[in-house]
Amino acid sequence: MGKKKSSTPGEENLLLPEPPSKLSIVDTHTHVASTFEFYQHRYKEGKHATVFEFIKAMYQGRSVDAVVDVWCEAPVRKYWKGFADAAADKEKWGGMEYWFVMGVHPHDAKSYTDEVESDILEAMKHPRCVGWGEMGLDYHYDNSPREIQQEVFARQLRHAVRLGKPLTIHTREADDDTERILKAEVPKDHRNRLLEKPWEGQDRESDSEVQSLERSVGIHIHCFTDSPGFAQRLLDHFHNLYIGITGVITYATNADTSTVIRNMVSSASKDSTPESRLRILLETDAPYMVPANLYDDLPAIKGKKLPVCHSAMVPWTAKFVADLANGVEGGSDPVVPGTQWDADLVMKIARDNARKVYGV
Repeated sequence: MGKKKSSTPGEENLLLPEPPSKLSIVDTHTHVASTFEFYQHRYKEGKHATVFEFIKAMYQGRSVDAVVDVWCEAPVRKYWKGFADAAADKEKWGGMEYWFVMGVHPHDAKSYTDEVESDILEAMKHPRCVGWGEMGLDYHYDNSPREIQQEVFARQLRHAVRLGKPLTIHTREADDDTERILKAEVPKDHRNRLLEKPWEGQDRESDSEVQSLERSVGIHIHCFTDSPGFAQRLLDHFHNLYIGITGVITYATNADTSTVIRNMVSSASKDSTPESRLRILLETDAPYMVPANLYDDLPAIKGKKLPVCHSAMVPWTAKFVADLANGVEGGSDPVVPGTQWDADLVMKIARDNARKVYGV
């Protein structure tokens, strides 16, 4: 009996074709350690022995400018510090800027303890830490009891607000409680005094001169898949809130996220700029959710699926967003007549928004 043919595309297919935009990528929500672990699991004889080798290979020539890595397990995985400390040597990450956020995911809320909280508070002091999260509510899986999810969510928000940290929020099928807790715990104009770079091109921790300025701190509703009405209520209430868009927007099973984009670009005033209309961040949530439209450019693996998502895939999500705004997806008329959207414009707007939310 012959050996069963693998349904996993060869590892060489993770090195992507020419993207629909070559502008710089900031993946505002990825899980670097988990992505490398997925790679190792699916490609047991893979070419890359370390996470640094993997990142360098995947992103070489792909304009991945920066990532915001998410640590959200309880107990805290202690090797976060090795990743963050390595950012002092930019070449270790292949020229990519490494930043991170830390919190406890609602799945692990039942394991949130004083010790876990102490570890997170210690991580908040690291110069590469740019936010608290992901945290929130998940009523789809209910891996932790809902009352404990709510208690832990509010507790983390209070710390993040006290510290003036950007917020990375996970919410799934918990619209009412997420909205209620956010509005109760987070000021409408969440602010902090930050040390800002006086000029471009220097790492925050190595600046010899800094200027202290009070500025808004962003709220990132990551990987949004819930009701458009919920999204709009949050956008209306928090003017520094942005909706995270992943490859899941490209899936036929998810119409709500596409509606959120259409509402953003169509409901704004005629005099508003594209930048003010599109309050989004681009992210992958890697290793999950490979954009479906990427396969249009990978005919060699027809019928197969890539087992790992990574940050270089962001431009395909941007293209889908642009196509939505132009009315291409679904064959409808342009959302805003006379406005031409493309992947470059979406990438530029999302890049600017990443600076507003996380300062990166």
